[in-house]
Parts: sequence; C-alpha cells; structure tokens
Amino acid sequence: MASVVVVGAQWGDEGKGKVVDIYTEYADDIVRFQGGNNAGHTLVVGNEKVVLHLIPSGILHEGKRCIIGNGVVLDPEVFIREITKLKESGRLQDDSCLLLSESLHIIMPYHKRIDIAREAKSGDRKIGTTGRGIGPCYEDKIGRRGIRLMDMVNPEVFAERLRQFLDEKNFILEKMLGESPCSFDEIYNEYQGYAEILRKYVADTSLVLSKDLKAGKRALFEGAQGTLLDVDHGTYPYVTSSSTCAGGAATGTGISPRELKEIIGISKAYVTRVGSGPFPTELLDETGEQLRKTGGEFGATTGRPRRCGWFDAMVIRYAVRVNGLTGIALTKLDVLSEFDTIKVCTGYTHAGKVLEDLPASLEVFEKCEPVYEELPGWRTDITGTGAFDELPANARAYVKRLEELAGCPIVMVSVGPRRDQTIMLQNPFQ
Repeated sequence: MASVVVVGAQWGDEGKGKVVDIYTEYADDIVRFQGGNNAGHTLVVGNEKVVLHLIPSGILHEGKRCIIGNGVVLDPEVFIREITKLKESGRLQDDSCLLLSESLHIIMPYHKRIDIAREAKSGDRKIGTTGRGIGPCYEDKIGRRGIRLMDMVNPEVFAERLRQFLDEKNFILEKMLGESPCSFDEIYNEYQGYAEILRKYVADTSLVLSKDLKAGKRALFEGAQGTLLDVDHGTYPYVTSSSTCAGGAATGTGISPRELKEIIGISKAYVTRVGSGPFPTELLDETGEQLRKTGGEFGATTGRPRRCGWFDAMVIRYAVRVNGLTGIALTKLDVLSEFDTIKVCTGYTHAGKVLEDLPASLEVFEKCEPVYEELPGWRTDITGTGAFDELPANARAYVKRLEELAGCPIVMVSVGPRRDQTIMLQNPFQ
C-alpha cells in the first residue's frame, strides 16, 4: 500500500499541517520523523484554530494512530501540555492512538539554557534559534551524550546518565556562558514526574510501524521545517539541526527507504523565511508587508514576523531534486489575490553569471540576484473556489507556470485556511 512523505519545499512554514490533516483521511498511521517543538502546525477545523508543536496533526482525526519517531527531540513539558489541551477539548480520549519512540532524545533544561545564552552572546552572528534547546539536544545526540526516552522512564538509568553529563553542562553554563548551574535534584525530580505521565506512550515504534506496513496499512510521514533548513542540504549554518528532507523519514522512524512511495513537497505560492540567512527574493517594502499582513505571516511557535518574498523557482527545483518530489501542494494562493501583477523568480545571477542551481557557498548565496518574470494577477476572491477550472484564468495560468518552472506536478492547491478550501488535483494515496 502507499506510503506518503510530506516535507516543506522552502524555508518552512509552508502549511504542512493543513496538508497532513487532509491526507490523514486516507492514512492509518501518521508519523512525525524529525525536529522538536521549534516547529508548529496551525490548523483551522470549522471555526476552531488548533496549534500543534509536537503531536502529528493526524491526532484531530478519530481512529488514526499517531507516532513520534526516533528522529524527534522531545521536550516532555511541552508534550504533556499539548496532550492536556487536546484532552480538554475532547480529543485524544484513547491514549493507545499516540506512541512515542523509546529511542527519541529528551530535551533537558540545560539544553534550553545553553541555547538561549549562546544566541545572546552571538551578536551579529545570530542563527535565529527559537531557544527551545533543539540544537544543543541534537549536539548531545550526535556526541553520544544524549538522554533517550527509554533512559528517562528508568529511574536508575536516568540518575546515572544525568550525573554523568551534568558536570560538563554546568561547566559550560558557568565558565563559558556566565550563567548559574543546573541542580541535579531539581532536574531529576521534575523529569521523573514527566516519566510517570509518558510511560504509557513509550513503544518500539520502528517495529510497530514495520508491522503495520507489512499488514498493508497506509502511513503518512510528516516532516517539520523545510528543505532549505536541512542541516546537510540547507543554507548552512542558518538551518535547523535535523534532516528535514525526505530521507529523514527513513532514518527518523526506523523503516526502509523502499517504503517511501510518494513524496509531496509543500510550497507557498510565494516564499517566507524566519530568522537569519540568505533570501534572494525577500521584499523589504510595502509589498512584503502586504504579503505578511494578508498571509498572517507570524510564527505559530514564536509569533515572530516572517520575512516575505516572491515565489522562488530555484528553491523549488532544488527541493524537487534533493527530495525526489513526486508532487507539490501549493498553499496560500488566495493571498496573492490582492495584486495587479505578481513576480516569479526564475533563476539567479551572481557576478554577471547565470547559476544552474543553488550555490552551496553562503557567501555566494547572499549575493545572488533574482531574475524575475512578471505575471498578471486576478484581483478576485478565490477562497470559495471548489475546482481548479473555477479559478480565474490568470490564477490557473500562474499555477501552471509554477508547475513548469518546478518540473514537478502540482497535486493540490489551497485557497484558504480551512479543510474545505482545498482543490485536490491528484491524491498520492490513490
């Protein structure tokens, strides 16, 4: 049966939550495979707005199993707060429908404190971190100094691991960052309280997922952030600390890459980015402000205003290549309805030369000049449109032009935030 991976095709915030929510109808398992609570999905269900940071957005559907894989780093306090809110709203009444990988890594208080203190001392070299401790936690994972969920729910093992690593973290906090140290007893008692709550969700999710796929069930793999924020393939060092591309769905869940059948990249009809780093099509004028205001471009996790710019075909072609995209879900087309003309970046030049692909060098990327093509707008409200043929001719032409530039079919078009404001052109599960 089909397995579908959903990834961001730009710098994140593309509307993955809504797309995953729609595709969940056709899936049995919905699996988050990387990142932490530095990401957020905003969903509009009827008149209700739901923001999720860790739990897959499939949790809003009854009878689905949601899995948080080993590639995720988990802040237990945030997770518990999220499940509490879901239960208070009448959701997540069956705890067996939510599983946590026993192998995922736990964000500790010292991770968050180090994250914030480092950024404060970075001056002009700020990365734009959310201060949630994501990066330091992944550092410890790779450095083999991490504490996993299976460790946290075992009191003796947790105490041993915490004692083993806390002296080093306190040295960093006190001697390098000028901060006060963390208390062993405070952390131990707090996190053992979390362990009591989380224990019922812990499972060998790699095995669970493998059995489900073998039994013919359908899986939907949900990524966070976007392709250009991938730690290996993004605009390094202005990236996140995990593998946001489609390959991360295999390593972040423990299933074979051969199980990944369809890969859908989510892209806005324009581009946004949060934090520092190169952004060739960024608009630092009234047009950029109009995009921000009309599109509600403020972070679901931090509330930070997003940088806005015209659609960048160079970025999308790169995302198609590194992810092996089989389709693109285009979101927020309705936001462009206010413009008489709309620009599209078709390529870059640097030092007078036309570039074939995104430059790996940050210094080159920051000096790239976009090459624009201008298309006519449609100046018509499209939020009530239910079929592609019902869109204004100029809106259809815009979508078709983006499809040509991307070299990949557009399989969904979103014309508003609600579930019903979506035009499905192809269903990857069928």
